[in-house]
Amino acid sequence: MYTIKSKPPYLIGLLCLLPLIGGLVGLALILYGIFKYKDKWLVLIGFGGVLLTIIVYFFIFYNMKYGKNTAKGYAKISQIELNHLVKNIEYYKLQNNKYPDSLEQLMNDDPMIVINDPLLLKKMDKNIETKFQYEKIGNQYRLFSVGIDGIPFTNDDIYPSIENYGSYKPGLINK
Repeated sequence: MYTIKSKPPYLIGLLCLLPLIGGLVGLALILYGIFKYKDKWLVLIGFGGVLLTIIVYFFIFYNMKYGKNTAKGYAKISQIELNHLVKNIEYYKLQNNKYPDSLEQLMNDDPMIVINDPLLLKKMDKNIETKFQYEKIGNQYRLFSVGIDGIPFTNDDIYPSIENYGSYKPGLINK
């Protein structure tokens, strides 16, 4: 008796070109190729789909962490947080008649205050200090972000841009 053997579904391998879906389809093709069809080409197409998905997502996540546009976005967030932090520091002075010795002192009054630089949080794997740079200098203070390069006192440092407070002069030293 003659039986018709079905052909492996090679065209389904086109779905492997779609990331994520391609990984799942690739895994299914590998299993079908090994157990049902015993076809090495189907296994290779499936392996290609899984590999393509891994490569695509690796580059997406790598770019999200180390890409220049990502760093620019974090720099904008750092600028916003610095501007808010100046207001918190000035409010601390109004309440205590002196500027805080460290940014951590601000958190005693309000634990929701952001003292960590969002730009540096993505670099936590490099064992660096992630807080904004703050230094009390007499009756004034310096506050800034070390910028994209992570090195203080370079051209890419980010300083707060403060609004006009009228007759009130904040103790912020820019640069």
